[in-house]
Amino acid sequence: MRKPRDYDSELKALSDKARQLKARKQGQLGELVAATGADTLTAQELAGALLDIVIAAASPARKEAWHKAGVAFFSGTRTKPGNGPHSDNSSAAPDGGSAASGASQTGAA
Repeated sequence: MRKPRDYDSELKALSDKARQLKARKQGQLGELVAATGADTLTAQELAGALLDIVIAAASPARKEAWHKAGVAFFSGTRTKPGNGPHSDNSSAAPDGGSAASGASQTGAA
């Protein structure tokens, strides 16, 4: 006869793994905020900008422009903030690059 599976220990292991992945994701998001210079914004400004992005994300053209700006950022070929495809937009967040104006790190993530 086979040994019965220990479902409790398997569930605990999966739960621990999920917790580790969530912590890693949060850490990477914090690093991204710092790397883009968005850590110079207050928590309220950053939250407002992110909310604007979520609303504006309904536009496929904007999402594609943000994708291109992100690829350029990670490849090290990005242009100055505000020179992106949506620099005529009055909102700072949707162009994907205007939040990267500062290099100092205040730790506001």
